[in-house]
Amino acid sequence: MCGRYVMARAAGDLVALGGGVLPDETLEIRPNWNVAPTADVPILLEREADGSVRRELHVARWGLVPPWAKELAVGSRAFNARSETVTVKPTFRAAVRSRRCAVPVQGYYEWRAPEPGAKGPDGRAARKQPYYVHPVGAGDGEGPVIWFAGLYEWWQDPEAAARGEDAWVLSTTILTMDAPSADEGGVLGELGALHDRLPVPLTAATMDAWLEPVKLGSADEAAALVATVTAEAFDVARGWALHPVGTAVGSVRNNGPELIQQLEDPHPTLL
Repeated sequence: MCGRYVMARAAGDLVALGGGVLPDETLEIRPNWNVAPTADVPILLEREADGSVRRELHVARWGLVPPWAKELAVGSRAFNARSETVTVKPTFRAAVRSRRCAVPVQGYYEWRAPEPGAKGPDGRAARKQPYYVHPVGAGDGEGPVIWFAGLYEWWQDPEAAARGEDAWVLSTTILTMDAPSADEGGVLGELGALHDRLPVPLTAATMDAWLEPVKLGSADEAAALVATVTAEAFDVARGWALHPVGTAVGSVRNNGPELIQQLEDPHPTLL
């Protein structure tokens, strides 16, 4: 799964990396080293206007809120979408057919459970260890980003007018898939040992296909596109690395570049 990640790049950087434009030149993305569900996050999407397609960077609430939802809180339970069921689940099935996006991240956090019976340095039962997963060469927060397959929706808040606020909320979710087998070699095996789910990364080619602003005619067509994207995911993940980090990332109150610094001496039973 993907429940926390890092995004501290400027909007202009993301536009340059993803190929697109800023429809709002004043758009600013606040650096966030501990992005959690319900936070505002950048997304890249394509829109057709005046006979041409334009790729744009927007900011959305992380946690998909479908148009039929009665309250915004629905999104807090929909920050990830399983690729195996995304075409049939009511929360996601409309979006996967016509509102697809890419979610840029510099890296993400995942917690690895200790082996059964493992002990910590204090002799007590070992605790979960957080790891930071990132593209090779980007462990310090710089360098390339990962583009995750995502979906977006617009939701109208029926009470916003009474508060004098904009009624429309743009929201997003990140697709996940089965992680590689822990028996795989290299980083794929490490990812498989880390967690049983993997957020779905895009190649340049699959991002072009995923973002194409066409409404797919059926759930089967949507499933075929999802299959195309997931088939290339492990190739992207082979270019990642991971390292243990401190447990401070477990609290959203903690936010800064120190969160991604490698933990020099993790307990050996957690490696």
